[in-house]
Amino acid sequence: MNLNNHSMLISPRTVLAVLHDVFAASMAWTLAYLLRFNFDLPDDFATELRHTLIWIVPLQLLIFLQFGLYRGVWRYASTADLRRIVLAVITAAAAIPLMFWMLRLGMVVPRSVLIINPLLLILMMGGSRFVYRMWKEQGLYGDIHLRGEPVLVLGAGDAAVSLAKELAKSGEWRLVGFLDDSNERHGRTLNGVRVLGSLDELSRWVEKLGVQQAIIAMPSSSHQQRKRAIQLCNAAKVQALTVPSFEDLMSGKVSVSQLRQIELDDLLGRDPVQLDAEGLHDLLTGKVVMVTGAGGSIGSEMCRQIARFMPAKLVLFELSEYALYTIEQELRQTFPQLDFVCLVGDVRDAARVGEVLGIYQPSAVFHAAAYKHVPMMEQRNAWQAIRNNVLGTWTIARAAQQYGVNKFVMISTDKAVNPTNVMGASKRLAEMVCQALQASGQTRYVSVRFGNVLGSSGSVIPKFREQIAKGGPITVTHPEITRYFMSIPEAAQLVLQAGLMGEGGEIFVLDMGEPVKIVDLARDLIRLSGMSESDIKIEFSGLRPGEKLYEELLADDENTLPTPHPKLRIAQARTTDAEWLSRLLIWTDASTMNDEDVRAALKAWVPEYAPAIH
Repeated sequence: MNLNNHSMLISPRTVLAVLHDVFAASMAWTLAYLLRFNFDLPDDFATELRHTLIWIVPLQLLIFLQFGLYRGVWRYASTADLRRIVLAVITAAAAIPLMFWMLRLGMVVPRSVLIINPLLLILMMGGSRFVYRMWKEQGLYGDIHLRGEPVLVLGAGDAAVSLAKELAKSGEWRLVGFLDDSNERHGRTLNGVRVLGSLDELSRWVEKLGVQQAIIAMPSSSHQQRKRAIQLCNAAKVQALTVPSFEDLMSGKVSVSQLRQIELDDLLGRDPVQLDAEGLHDLLTGKVVMVTGAGGSIGSEMCRQIARFMPAKLVLFELSEYALYTIEQELRQTFPQLDFVCLVGDVRDAARVGEVLGIYQPSAVFHAAAYKHVPMMEQRNAWQAIRNNVLGTWTIARAAQQYGVNKFVMISTDKAVNPTNVMGASKRLAEMVCQALQASGQTRYVSVRFGNVLGSSGSVIPKFREQIAKGGPITVTHPEITRYFMSIPEAAQLVLQAGLMGEGGEIFVLDMGEPVKIVDLARDLIRLSGMSESDIKIEFSGLRPGEKLYEELLADDENTLPTPHPKLRIAQARTTDAEWLSRLLIWTDASTMNDEDVRAALKAWVPEYAPAIH
C-alpha cells in the first residue's frame, strides 16, 4: 500500500467508510446464510458462519482497498463509483472459494451463499452511497422540499440535465420544470423534475408557477432557436439567464453551472463559423505571419485567432504604442509559447515597412490598419483618410510584393459599396489598388468586406452602454437607420478563411445575415440592462456627415459567385490596371488637400461615389 492510500485511511471520513463496508460485508455474508436456510440456521452452519467471517471480511476489505473504493467522496458518488464497487465485489466473490481451497480450511460453504452474498453486498455498499448523496444534495424529501427561488429551464438536453443537478445543490434556486419543443420528452421527468411542455407555453407556466427567472440551457442549438427562447422570455416578462456556449463547454473552459446574463451577442450573434482547420494550418502553422493595425478591434482579434495555429513568428505592426502594449500583454498571458514581436510603425512609412518585411520575411500579411470612423474622416480629416487608407495600403501591399509575401489579405468594409462618405470611398480605392497590383508579381491579393462588428472601437454599442450607464438618453441618428452586425471573432475567422481560399484579385463578401435597425438595438440594450424606455429615453439626432440609412454589401454593377464556404461569396467588381494605379499614386502624393477638393476628386476615381447631402 502506498503513502497516498495510507493517508486516505487515516482520514476520519475514510475510516467511517471502511467501517461501514466492514459492517456491510459482515451483514451480507450473514444474510446470505440466513436466506439460504429461510432464517432457520442449523447449529453446524451457524458455527461455520462465525469461522468464515474471520477470513471473508479481511479478504474483501483488502480487495476494496486495491480497487480504490475509498478515494472518492460519498457526496459525489457516481456511476463510475458503482462500477468500481461491482468489479471489487465480483473479484472478492471469485477470491473467496479460491482462498478456501488454497488454505485448505476444510470449510464447506453452500454454493447459493457464494451467489447471494455479492448481490447483497453490491446493494448495501452502492445503495448507502447513493442514499447519502441524495440526502446531502436535496434531502430525502427533495421533491417536496420548497426552498430557493423557482426557476424554469428552457431545453431538456444533456446541458439541461447537468444544470438540473447543479441547481439541486444550490439553496438559491428551486427548479420547478423544463420546457422543450421535443414532443417525445413532454411529461417525462429528468433528475426528478418534469418536462412540462413546449417553449411556446412559457407564459402560461410562468403565471401558474409564479416564476420570475428562466434559464436557457440550449448551448448546442442554433442561434435562431436560442434567440427565439430569449424573445419568449421577454414576452413572458421573466429575466433570462443562459449557460455558456457549446464551444466553451466542450473545450472545458467553463462548466454548465456558470450562468450568465443574456448579452447582445446572444440576440445578434450567429451560428459558429466552420473553418477549414487543415487548410489554415498549412497557411499559418510554422509560418511567419504579419498583422497591421494589430492593436485595433479587428487586428487584435486576428492576432488571437492566428495565435491558435501557432505560427513560427507573429509580427504585430501598430502605430498606437498603447494599443500595441495592450495586445502584447494579453498574448503573453494567453499564449505563453507563442513567438511574437511587437513593432511600432506607420503603414505609410515606406522605409519602416520595407525594413520590417525585409527582416522578418512574412509569408502572409493581414492588413487591418485603417481610419474607419465615418463622421471624423468626413470633416477636416478627409485627406488623411485617403493618405492612410489608400496610400498606406499601396505602401505595404507593394512592399509585400517586393519581399515575396505569398498572401496579402486586406480588410475592407461594406461602406466601400456605393460609398456616400470619404471613408467608404477610400476603402474602395484600397480594394482597387490591390486588384491593380495583382497583375504583376507572385503575391496573391485578397480583399474581404464586412459590416459592423459588435463592440469594436467607434461602434454604437459601447456608446449606447455608456449612455445607459449615465441614465440616458440614448441618441440614435434616425428611426429607420439599419446596419449589418457580426461578432469580432466571427469576422476574424471569416477573414482567415477568405485569406485561405483567395487565389488573387478577389473581393470576398461575408454573409452578414439580416440588417438590424439601430433603434431596435438600442431598445434591446435598454431591456438587457434591466430597464425600460420609460427609464432610458431614445432621442433621434439626425444623420451625421457621410452617413446613409442603410449599408450594402455589393455595388450595383457587381455580381457575386458562390464559394465552398456558405458564409463567403466573391464579388465580381470593376477591375483596374497599372496605368490607373500610376495616376492614383500621383494624386495621393500631394502634400495636402481640403475636404471639398478630396470629395470632388473622389467622384472621378470612384464613379459610384455619391456624397451624402446634409
